[in-house]
Amino acid sequence: MTREEAELLAQVEALLDDPAHADNPLRATLARLHAFHRAEKQRLERLVTISDSYQRYVREDELNARRRYQKSLRRQEKLSRISDGYQQLMHEHNNALREASTHDPLTGLPNRRLIDERLPKLIERKQYTLVMLDIDHFKQVNDLHGHEAGDKVLVAIAQEIRQELRDYDLCARWGGEEFLLLLADTGLSEANAIVDRLRQRLAELSILVGDSRLSITASAGLSEYRDGEDLLDQTLQRADQALLLAKRSGRDRSCVIV
Repeated sequence: MTREEAELLAQVEALLDDPAHADNPLRATLARLHAFHRAEKQRLERLVTISDSYQRYVREDELNARRRYQKSLRRQEKLSRISDGYQQLMHEHNNALREASTHDPLTGLPNRRLIDERLPKLIERKQYTLVMLDIDHFKQVNDLHGHEAGDKVLVAIAQEIRQELRDYDLCARWGGEEFLLLLADTGLSEANAIVDRLRQRLAELSILVGDSRLSITASAGLSEYRDGEDLLDQTLQRADQALLLAKRSGRDRSCVIV
């Protein structure tokens, strides 16, 4: 209500209360008008109160709905993070399982299973040489210094092999102290030079075991893949025969069977 309206109503109420106007013919009409105005004013105030209450309820409901939505959103985000973490954990677990199934746990080199998986791609290159590398007198290392020392020697050898080979070559621990090398796009002459460099690197190793330093040598047998033959059968047999020849010839050398 404005100030002017309040003053006007005060004047009307003063006129109605004044005994001097009790007999005025307009007094009854003015009284009715004033009563109607007051009733309408009270009705309007109730409507305003109801409207205010409703708007407050709507705002509170909207606020609660927003809070519920935000809470649900946070819950969904939390579940999403948990799900993402679980998926990542499963992915890492699967990778770890695959790594364990395709690599030697001691040296980290591929094992026979991974060689079998990669053979089709290697055969597409048409030319490569297979090498069987064996550590000379390795049994003496285990017998004299223990298997822990033997493991240390194998790890050191695997590191040297990785550094010597090219990115597209493949090396696997074939079993015990034997290593299989697949030299891609490489003929016997080039492969023999690579293997000789590798054997020289191994001979220069000085592996600290306790208070002692161990030196090793290696023997190798090489055979070049022939088109159409089974790599892990015929080619491998010739490389094994070449390795046996190297050992019978005094070890610490490479032999080739064409």
